[in-house]
Amino acid sequence: MAGVGSVSPPKVLFVSHSGAVSGAERVLLDVIEAFPQARAFVFEPGDLPARLTAAGVETTVSKGGATLSGARRDSSLRVILPLASALFGLTRELMAAMKDCDVVYANSQKAFTLAALACLLKRKPLVWHLHDILSPAHFGTLQRQLQTRLANLAACCVIVPSDAAAQAFIAAGGTAKRVAVVPNGVSREPDPRSKADLRRDMGLPEAGFLAGVFSRISPWKGQDIVLQALAGNPDITGVFAGSALFGEEAYASRLQRLVREFGLENRAIFLGQRSDILPLMQAMDVVIHPSTEPEPFGLTLVEAMLAGTPLLASDAGASAEILDNGRYGTLFAPANPAALITALTDLARMAAERPDDLAEITAAARERALTVYSVARMNDAIAGSVASATRQRLA
Repeated sequence: MAGVGSVSPPKVLFVSHSGAVSGAERVLLDVIEAFPQARAFVFEPGDLPARLTAAGVETTVSKGGATLSGARRDSSLRVILPLASALFGLTRELMAAMKDCDVVYANSQKAFTLAALACLLKRKPLVWHLHDILSPAHFGTLQRQLQTRLANLAACCVIVPSDAAAQAFIAAGGTAKRVAVVPNGVSREPDPRSKADLRRDMGLPEAGFLAGVFSRISPWKGQDIVLQALAGNPDITGVFAGSALFGEEAYASRLQRLVREFGLENRAIFLGQRSDILPLMQAMDVVIHPSTEPEPFGLTLVEAMLAGTPLLASDAGASAEILDNGRYGTLFAPANPAALITALTDLARMAAERPDDLAEITAAARERALTVYSVARMNDAIAGSVASATRQRLA
């Protein structure tokens, strides 16, 4: 029981639209640990509600939320309008779930839209963790206007993981004073096995220079750029971890066509969705982050820093922030296979001729990841934002 003068931790309802676990959901699984009275509401079944339940979090899965999977960030009104009945039913479910909570915490763009409506009706304070960049590359004009106007009207705080995401939100019409920049935290312990042992145990090529790409299969994630770079650098094998999670199977098929077209059948390894990301990164000679559009953050970058593996990242969005403009890794022009070929060639030469210099860079990058991008630091900042939202309700 709380003592006299003490403040009980807030009861937070976390809301996620996706039942799959990608970057935003991995952050949610870390954040929710900071709130002992947390509950969760997930629109669709999948690995996320299963993992939340296993962690002891009371989790409700919507009865009809999965019907909204066809509505995407670029969907037109012609797609959205037939889903009106499902949207109404989901909003009612969400309102029932938030009955006893102090604060609602929306962990995605789709979750925020419905949570904002429900919170306005129920007069509940709302925190939005915006994991996207609200830019024309990712969202239409109408969607950006809807999101920022709803945020200005309903959100006590909009948490973003980088200055790049903050500036995009403000440029789209969001109120600057509502924004809190909280870099994502990563808590992963390196595997004690050697690189040779990791490669052998995970069935990877035991010899040669391996370049890893770790993200979901999506056009703007740039896997095709890496395949083009591999075609221009015959001494490097590419290892791709990730799958097409959000209806992007056509792009996955295109990647396989490129593999055949470039003759990369023996130098492009697709592993599918994996959970052993850090050991895989430790088995690589380099991790490539090839996004063609601005990234709101880039968990892959911080994980590679923790793994002690050299980094090549496209200079788009938050990559320059995380790598301190190239101090902790190499930045290359996005959507530019020639620039990536040059960066790969230079790194391979450095690894062969100046390994001590490369080791010094990766050690400094790991220290930066441990201090600037820790889960504890992230959770402290987010807990402050949630507490502030609770006070606004009490006021």
